[in-house]
Amino acid sequence: MEKTLRGVGVSHGVAIGPVRHMGTAVLEPTADRIPDGTAEHEQARAQQAVDAVAADLIARGNLAGGEAQAVLEAQALMAQDPELMADVARRITAGSSAERGVYDAFAAYRELLAAAGEYLAGRVADLDDVRNRIVARLMGVPMPGVPDSDEPYVLLARDLAPADTALLDPTLVLGFVTEEGGPTSHSAILARAMGVPAIVALPGATGLAEGTVVAVDGSSGELLLEPGAERQAELRRAAAERKAALAASSGPGRTADGHAVPLLANVGGPADVPAAVEAGAEGVGLFRTEFLFLDDSQKAPTEDAQVTAYRQVLEAFPQGRVVVRVLDAGADKPLDFLTPADEPNPALGVRGLRTLLEHPEVLETQLRALARAAEGLPVQLEVMAPMVADRADAGAFAAACRAVGLAAKFGAMVEIPSAALRARSILQEVEFLSLGTNDLAQYTFAADRQVGALARLQDPWQPALLDLVAAAADAAKAAGKSCGVCGEAASDPLLACVLTGLGVTSLSMGSASIPYVRATLAKYSLAQCVSAAGAARAADSAEEARAAAQQVLSGE
Repeated sequence: MEKTLRGVGVSHGVAIGPVRHMGTAVLEPTADRIPDGTAEHEQARAQQAVDAVAADLIARGNLAGGEAQAVLEAQALMAQDPELMADVARRITAGSSAERGVYDAFAAYRELLAAAGEYLAGRVADLDDVRNRIVARLMGVPMPGVPDSDEPYVLLARDLAPADTALLDPTLVLGFVTEEGGPTSHSAILARAMGVPAIVALPGATGLAEGTVVAVDGSSGELLLEPGAERQAELRRAAAERKAALAASSGPGRTADGHAVPLLANVGGPADVPAAVEAGAEGVGLFRTEFLFLDDSQKAPTEDAQVTAYRQVLEAFPQGRVVVRVLDAGADKPLDFLTPADEPNPALGVRGLRTLLEHPEVLETQLRALARAAEGLPVQLEVMAPMVADRADAGAFAAACRAVGLAAKFGAMVEIPSAALRARSILQEVEFLSLGTNDLAQYTFAADRQVGALARLQDPWQPALLDLVAAAADAAKAAGKSCGVCGEAASDPLLACVLTGLGVTSLSMGSASIPYVRATLAKYSLAQCVSAAGAARAADSAEEARAAAQQVLSGE
């Protein structure tokens, strides 16, 4: 009998197929003591296993490229954390085997992360994955992971580690469903980058029997169990019609009455550029530069290395707009040479622009590299700072840009409620705003983006979040300046219409979402988008806001 479960849809599309479960066995070694005189040998085994796992994660990142590469390289750094390895060595000296020393040291670090506030608690799954990989290598057993299958399937998991998500084969994995995670978790972001339908935060997903046929609707978040032949045919017809409509939609983003809404791509490095070009992106709305800094957490990349990487992206959009976010280090992206190791709550500590202002030489080198990379190119370069709190922050960033003679527009990301509320003041210092809705939701609702239980508060349809978007957009309009959205909210086609109605001037998203957003915007006039935005803001919950906007746009 057909039954429907509901989670959070995070990647568009429909997938129908049998379920397969991700292996998640926890490998716990015995606590036997090692013979006297073997500690040095065990320490060498532990180090070799750690190095091998780190190398494997980096290799997986190189194969995956883009945003996945940055996530996996961060995980590799976690594996080689000096303090963690020192604890492993101490435990082996005290008599533990290499396997047990790694297991116990990671368990202690896990407790620290879990107790460090919800923001860092979201990294526990990544840490567990690293531990399991190291212990499995030491024990000589296979690492549980993506199931082997000759037939396409829907993957079910409690959560997916970045190392697994990054290399999912879209020809075999039709879609995936997880019990944990949220709309802005690593798994969700990587699913959108792959173009694989996905649902997260669906309670009880892993309880489904192996082989159960399901239909995954990555837009609505609905999981249909055992849909009948007629229902499957209906879903496939609807998916085919949507695919045809997407193929017919091309050109710049605009509403039905011709109001221009540039559709830009979020990229994590040069590897993401081909997909952006193929999707018809009109430029880049968020170029994350962290990927360059994750190769070596001990020091910043050279200016020449940065120039080479930046120019590859700038050259891909010769007549377009490329918005570069300077290094956003700290919190869940720590770098040893920049990030304090003893912050009680890194999410509320020295991160983003705050880190760069404490290390002006890093910011100056990056800005010089961007200036050199843009020399002789017709591209419209714009540079923005993350985690801007007030006018003083914005002014300090603009002054740093001017000091190196950077021929670009200077902007500020709106990720903190204070920046949205005081946007008029911030715009006295910079030329544009870009709303990072992922962090803006996190700080507005005090809800960690990696915690599945708080997915309700990470929903970008929350009316309070829409109010902050409207405040920033109104301030930009009054100043005659632009205000874009580069958070994952922009990838929701219906929400894209609402954001346009709120006054947002451009939308930036994962490349796979651009055709969906383009086709949906083209159906409605600007006046309809404005009406839908007003209806959404008048609601009291995210669910009601979506329904109200849908009702306005459907003419009901």
